[in-house]
Amino acid sequence: MNSSLIVIYAAPLVVTMYWYLRRHFRMENHSRAVHFEAKEAGLLEPASIHPVIDPVRCLGCGACVRACPEYPQHTVLGLIDNKAHLVAPTECIGHSACKSACPVDAITLVFGTETRGIDLPVLNPNFETNVPGVFIAGELGGMGLIRNALTQGVQAMQAIAKKGNRAPGKRLDVLIVGAGPAGMGAALTAKSLNLNYRCIEQESLGGCVYKYPRGKLVMTAPVELPLVGKFHFRQTSKEALLGVWTEIMKQQELLIQCNERIEAVEKEGDGFIVRTTKDVYQASNVLLAIGRRGTPRKLAVPGEELPKVVYRLIDPDQYIGQEVLVVGGGDSALEAAASIAEVSGTQVTLSYRGDAFGRAKPKNRQRVAAAADRGNLRLLLSSNVSHIHDDLVILEQGGKKVEIRNKAVIVSAGGVLPNEFLNKVGIRVETKYGTA
Repeated sequence: MNSSLIVIYAAPLVVTMYWYLRRHFRMENHSRAVHFEAKEAGLLEPASIHPVIDPVRCLGCGACVRACPEYPQHTVLGLIDNKAHLVAPTECIGHSACKSACPVDAITLVFGTETRGIDLPVLNPNFETNVPGVFIAGELGGMGLIRNALTQGVQAMQAIAKKGNRAPGKRLDVLIVGAGPAGMGAALTAKSLNLNYRCIEQESLGGCVYKYPRGKLVMTAPVELPLVGKFHFRQTSKEALLGVWTEIMKQQELLIQCNERIEAVEKEGDGFIVRTTKDVYQASNVLLAIGRRGTPRKLAVPGEELPKVVYRLIDPDQYIGQEVLVVGGGDSALEAAASIAEVSGTQVTLSYRGDAFGRAKPKNRQRVAAAADRGNLRLLLSSNVSHIHDDLVILEQGGKKVEIRNKAVIVSAGGVLPNEFLNKVGIRVETKYGTA
C-alpha cells in the first residue's frame, strides 16, 4: 500500500480521534469545574435516591452522563480521570436513568449518605413490606419524583395482581391508601387488571401535589400509564396537572374517595380489616401510597402552638404586607420564601440551620438569591429558632440572639415517617446510610 492510500484511510481515523479526545477533555474540565463549585458551596448531600459509581467497573464511556434527563441543562454526572462521578449531588433528583444506561452495571442506586441517614420502610423488589399483603409505593418508600412514584404505583399493583389471591365475596382485592402520583398510577392499573379495588385519600386528589403552593411548577418526565397511554409533561403548573388528573379520574370512573383518612390496618385471616374515618373495609392487600409530607417535622420550641405557625404554603398572596419567617433549607422552604418575597409589600426572613442550601435545586437557590439582592428577603444561615412570640421570633445564630418582628411563621423542615402508624401495622423501618 503506497503512502497516499495510507493517508486517505488514516485521515478519517485521525479526525475522529481528535474530535473524540477534544470532546472528552472538554467534558472532564467542565466536570471538574462543576464539582469544585459544588464542594466550595457545601452542596454535596443528595436529596433522595442517587447513584454510586464503582470505579473498578466504570469504563468512563459517559453513557450515564448523557442519559441523565437533566443533561445538558445541568451537569449532575460527569467524567473525572476517565471515571464517572456524581459531580453535583444536590442537583440529582432520582431519575435513575443513569443505572439503566450503564453498559457494565457499575452504578448502584442508594438512599442517604455516610453522614446523613434516611428512614425508610423495608421493602422487597415487588414493593411488599415485611407484613405479607401490605405494599408501599411512592414517597413513603423514598420515591418522591412524580414520574418514579407513578411508575412504582403501576409496578406495585402489577405485583399484587400476580399474587393471584383474588378476594371472595365483597372483600376488596386491594385498598389503595393515597391519591397522589403513586395512588393514581395504582388505581389506573387496578382497573385495567379488573381488580376489585378502592382508593381513599385523606385530603384531595393529587395528594402531595395538591399541597404544593399555588402556581408551583411541577417537573415530570414521560411515563406510560394503563388506560391513559403516554403521560407526558415536562413542565406544567400544579393546577394544570391536577386538572388533567381530575379529568382522567372522571373519564376512567376511578373509584377514589377523598376526605377519608386511614386509622388502622388489622390482620384478619389471609387479609386485612382497614378502618378509616368513614368506613371499614375488608381487603386481601393494602397499598400504602401516603407519602411523608402528611406528618410535618416540627421545631419543638416554645410558641410553636400559636395559630400564626403553619407547615405549608398555600397562597403567597395571603401574606401581603406581612413580615414572614420561613424555616427550612429544602426546596419547599426556598419556594415558599421566594414566592412570598415576590408579593408586594412583604418582608421575608429565611432561617436554616445549615450553612448552605445543599438539598435545594439550583433554580430555587437562584430565586432566593435574587430576592435577597432586591432587599425583601433576609438570609439567616446557621441559625435556629429558639422562641416564637405573638409579634416576634427569637433565633440563635453563632451564639448570639437575633430578634425579628413577625406576623407569620412557615415551617418547611420536611416530613417524617408516620412511625406510630407503621409500628402498629408491624412494618419494619431501617435507616439508610448510603445503601440500596
